[in-house]
Amino acid sequence: MLKIVTLFLIGMAVLAMFGKLHWLGGRIGRNRQNGALPKPRTCPDCGRMNLRGGKCRVCREGGND
Repeated sequence: MLKIVTLFLIGMAVLAMFGKLHWLGGRIGRNRQNGALPKPRTCPDCGRMNLRGGKCRVCREGGND
């Protein structure tokens, strides 16, 4: 049992080292220049989060009172 736990911890340490080196897809979805995530799209009128960009559904339907 002690061997299994030791091998597991060693394996986790090796994976952590690879993660620190940005191997195995450590930069997926990030800006290559500074490593920051891109800004989320927001509605230009009310500022709500909007996946499509442009006006949100509430503002298009005229419910933004």
